[in-house]
Amino acid sequence: MLFRITVAYDGTDFEGWQTQAREGTGGGARTVQGTIEDALARLSTGGRVAVAGAGRTDAGVHATGQVASFDLPREMSPGELARALNGLLPFDVRVVDAARAAEGFHARKSACSKLYRYVLDTGPVQLPTRRRLAAHVPCALDPGRVAEAAALFLGRQDFASLASAGGSARTTLRTVSRSEPRWDEATLVYDAEADGFLRKRVRSMVGALVEAGRGAVTVEELRGALAARDRRAWPAPAEARGLTLVAVRYPPPAGQG
Repeated sequence: MLFRITVAYDGTDFEGWQTQAREGTGGGARTVQGTIEDALARLSTGGRVAVAGAGRTDAGVHATGQVASFDLPREMSPGELARALNGLLPFDVRVVDAARAAEGFHARKSACSKLYRYVLDTGPVQLPTRRRLAAHVPCALDPGRVAEAAALFLGRQDFASLASAGGSARTTLRTVSRSEPRWDEATLVYDAEADGFLRKRVRSMVGALVEAGRGAVTVEELRGALAARDRRAWPAPAEARGLTLVAVRYPPPAGQG
């Protein structure tokens, strides 16, 4: 039976979404995908259940709207599945919604866009209660420069300059439909939505916003660096802890929309 679940997690103590082997030790890294698959194996009558995630979030990145799909060889209602998984999962992962999926649905391949949010506290001191979910820079940023830099990302462009090593993307062309900074007093909240993201790309976008906001680089310099298609020309990525996968969008069912 094909299911889709919406998952929230605190990524601080995970080494990302995707299951991986820890090099040199022979043991497995703690990942969100692996944790969910371990829980599903206890519910399945057929052994290990392969889980596909919509976004392969990196180590330290969080989610409130990650979507995962899998085929469970057991008859369960969506409500029963959600309750059972939450009873088996650790405290830093929770299923917030479960539903049966249409035939052919795949959490990543069926998605049409993903929305990420980055939260960045600015100023000399960050409250300790913010340190797991918000990043921090110890200086003020110019909102006007941040907004100008954010506008550079809109539309369909080649984002090769923002692509970090280790990604598996076949092309670096992406369409950004939303690049929106807003301020909550001294905190920058930045939303980025696109049809797909390269590895560490949102963090690279935020890294550019920070450099522009503090006056270390001009918008024109960023425009040239984007056109250069050279990662060495682009500012360093922002840290992982401020980033959250908020939502994954899918096309409406046939006959709707």
